[in-house]
Amino acid sequence: MTDTAPATNIATLSELLKLSDSQYRLYDIGRLVTKLPKEQFEKVELNQLPYPTPAQGCACIAIAFWQKKSLQPYLWLLKLPLDEHGLLNQGARNHFIAIIIEALGADLTQETSKEQEELLSSNPYLFTPAQYKLASLNSKIKVDLKQQPSEYFSPFKQYLSNTSDWSNWQGVGVQGITDFIARIKQDNHSDLLLNALPHLPDEVLSPVCSALENEQYAIALIDALVNSFKNSLTKPAECSQATQLLRALAASSHHIHVKKVVEQLLSSPQVSSELLITLSSRCWQALADEKTLMYYFEHLLKHNDLTLFSSIFKDLVTIPLMRPIALACIRSENRSPELAQAIGQLFSHT
Repeated sequence: MTDTAPATNIATLSELLKLSDSQYRLYDIGRLVTKLPKEQFEKVELNQLPYPTPAQGCACIAIAFWQKKSLQPYLWLLKLPLDEHGLLNQGARNHFIAIIIEALGADLTQETSKEQEELLSSNPYLFTPAQYKLASLNSKIKVDLKQQPSEYFSPFKQYLSNTSDWSNWQGVGVQGITDFIARIKQDNHSDLLLNALPHLPDEVLSPVCSALENEQYAIALIDALVNSFKNSLTKPAECSQATQLLRALAASSHHIHVKKVVEQLLSSPQVSSELLITLSSRCWQALADEKTLMYYFEHLLKHNDLTLFSSIFKDLVTIPLMRPIALACIRSENRSPELAQAIGQLFSHT
């Protein structure tokens, strides 16, 4: 055990990864699948920063790590609890490290025995995200490590290039879609998708939008999606399509064109609960000013569902970007009597 003795002094995940001589990348996989800068995560681990994008009171993190001699990454999918201020629960993180060290010592990429596998698999902080998230994560890791996409990439690219038979989508795989979208800034990919967008059947549009929510892309594609979203709002029967298209804009929801269409949406008399939930869970950056968020809260109240209002409000205040804005809204002199009453009820139940 002498070779693992120094490992017992390891205080953070960042330290553990560096000491194991691993190369690594971090991704947030809670709300969207996005890169998590190492410097930012180190500050989160030291409780110098709240976790930037909490999901249901947890930090959901993917860690891909590998040795220089092998580019085949190992993957940890972690769900670590946060406290009420969004800071990492140090005890949970330390417990996770202790389990890893007990199973592997400092050699994280060793071949594991059955006993080690059992120790690792009983780790209470590991979780399995939804399949569409795993597909996007897998695609992003391959792009970052400059690896080839899956075998499903070419058939999807071919499908988008085929301008005749859009109904012939059965050979399209979700992994091919996420591989393509993760490379949206490469070659002519953005143009291919732009041209195909008006023709895609729902069976293809839905996974395309799920993949797009994790990427930032060219303004021309943002505008095309914004226009498709506006058109879908004029057809009430296509509510689910509107929700999908709004999702596709998630990683670009701070963009002025997206913020503008969200303002237009919130100025309409009625907004479906599906769209409101999508806004808070994925497109929160579009709500990041007091006026817009106030409109948003007023729409939520129109659904006469205090449980929905309560869960969304509590979720939004956990996001560091949104917390001061949400608190300013509830203290505002311009809030409606309905909002004042809902806030009163919310705090009387906490």
